[in-house]
Amino acid sequence: MADNGNNGQQGGQRTLLGGAGWLGTAVRFIVSAIVLMVVSYITPGMTGLGFWNALLAALVIAVVGYLLEAIFGRQISPYGRGGIGFVVSAVVFYLVQFVVPGMHVTILGALIAAFIVGVIDMFVPTTLR
Repeated sequence: MADNGNNGQQGGQRTLLGGAGWLGTAVRFIVSAIVLMVVSYITPGMTGLGFWNALLAALVIAVVGYLLEAIFGRQISPYGRGGIGFVVSAVVFYLVQFVVPGMHVTILGALIAAFIVGVIDMFVPTTLR
C-alpha cells in the first residue's frame, strides 16, 4: 500500500485532535463549561453554575473575548499572559453575570476566578492540538 501523505487520516481530513470543524469547537465549549462549573464551586464570591448555565457563560465569554480582541488586539486577551489580560478576564467574569441567569459574581470572586482560570489554562490547552 502506498502512503498518500496524510499520516493515516482518511481523505486528508483533520482529526478531532487537529481541532477541525464544529466537533472541535463543541469539545472546546464543553471543556470550558466544565472548567467554569468547577471554578464556580471553588471560588468564594461566585455562585455555583449548572452545566447549561456554564455552557451559556462559556459562549458569552468567548463572544466578549472575540469582540475585545477585534477592537483592542490580541494583547488585551488573557492569552497575552499579562496583567492587562488578567484584569480584562476578571472584568469579563464580572460582566457575564448580567447575561447568564443564575450567575452571580462579586468583584473579589471575579478576580479569584480569573486567577484560577489562568492557572488552569496553563495546564489545559484552550485549543486542541
